[in-house]
Amino acid sequence: MLVSTCRWLTPAALLLAACAAQAQNTASGARPDPLDPQAKVPAAAYTSSFAGYRRPGEDKPLSWREANDTVTRIGGWRVYTREAQQSEPVAAPASAASQPPSKPVPHRHNKP
Repeated sequence: MLVSTCRWLTPAALLLAACAAQAQNTASGARPDPLDPQAKVPAAAYTSSFAGYRRPGEDKPLSWREANDTVTRIGGWRVYTREAQQSEPVAAPASAASQPPSKPVPHRHNKP
């Protein structure tokens, strides 16, 4: 029963996807001719990959007490958990933003 259903359902799904793709191309409107030198195109924007780069010595290191106090003031580990579950990053306070990201600790299994 399942095999016979899949035999006609798969081609039907592929046909539906092809029709939807064709409908998108025709509904997008007139596109400018790529061979026309007078065609209007959007302006090119360039952002350097190094725009947000900071040198290693630019940030002053925090003591562990200051780092712990910052985490406590922000709301503790629960805030970091919520940030990890969100799709877009939440802006951190200025003192926490100066911290370099921590590296994850590899998981090691106990050997008997």
